[in-house]
Amino acid sequence: MNGFLGFDAYSPDQIAERVESLGVTKARLPILKTLMLGALAGAFIGLGALYFTVVASDTQLSFGVARVLGGLAFSLGLVLVVIAGAELFTGNNLLVMAWADDRISTLEVLRNWVLVFVANAAGAIGLAVIVYLSHHADMNKHAVADAYLRIAAAKTALPFAQAFFKGVLCNLLVCLAVWIALAGHSVTDKIIAIVFPISAFVAAGFEHSVANMYFIPLGIMLKNDGGVPADVNTATLDWAGFAGNLLPVTLGNIVGGSVMVALVYYVIYRRPKT
Repeated sequence: MNGFLGFDAYSPDQIAERVESLGVTKARLPILKTLMLGALAGAFIGLGALYFTVVASDTQLSFGVARVLGGLAFSLGLVLVVIAGAELFTGNNLLVMAWADDRISTLEVLRNWVLVFVANAAGAIGLAVIVYLSHHADMNKHAVADAYLRIAAAKTALPFAQAFFKGVLCNLLVCLAVWIALAGHSVTDKIIAIVFPISAFVAAGFEHSVANMYFIPLGIMLKNDGGVPADVNTATLDWAGFAGNLLPVTLGNIVGGSVMVALVYYVIYRRPKT
């Protein structure tokens, strides 16, 4: 009957099994493969951020329209990660489900997270350097550069607690996007599943650690070129500000993905029945 109606998605308990099995595979990937796939993911998220910024640079759009369209554009990043194949730190917070079921060790989880986080940073920052050298930010009479500077300066000015909780909410939605993408059988299924949670977190202004690995370094490079808009305070837009943003956002991402998605669904679907 489900096939007749066109509803052939995996059920939530089947998704939980797929997430857990995938977590085991990811945790045991060879180091070189993990690093290369991690660098790709950092670049893919950076491409989504680039697409978002082009939309954000159009000052003729209303606030709501700009946020929603920008969110749709940013979804490109996770679509590339899921469909093309890559290792993303925020999505890999779901490894906690396999860890909770004793299928992988704490060391294996931490090994994967550290390798992927470093590789994501290399890919995202590397893309930022290439984009800077391409003078992409000169588009729209430097309005794209102004948008990057506003975004990066706002991120580095966030107080620790605010950045942390925005990170929690972000990765709650990112891991839900990965979760429901695993319910689909086709590329179309997966793309549709990804777009709504990702565009929601972007429209709401939440904080994604890997996206910030692209936004903030590019903002720093553009700041050093001069030409900062008069209404943009770049006092915190430096490498110390980058670290000051990345720490709380990363911690928040871990809580949002590992605790609020992976552990919650582990208790619901995978915890041994007593």
